[in-house]
Amino acid sequence: MPAFNIDDLSEKDKLKMEVEQLRKEVKLERQLVSKSSEEIKNYIEERSGEDPLVKGIPEETNPFKEKGGCVIA
Repeated sequence: MPAFNIDDLSEKDKLKMEVEQLRKEVKLERQLVSKSSEEIKNYIEERSGEDPLVKGIPEETNPFKEKGGCVIA
């Protein structure tokens, strides 16, 4: 899809785009934020044991570990 400048469109074309977008959005299934946030929290807590940002990366499998040191004499 080629990029275009929205300022170059007529007012009628802008309104058509907005109506098209609203038609797409009205079909989306909505959920309460309280329910969604609880599900996200549970998902994160269930997987925190295998998360390398929480648990850390073992030295033997860490691709970013220091390979050598630098000595300034």
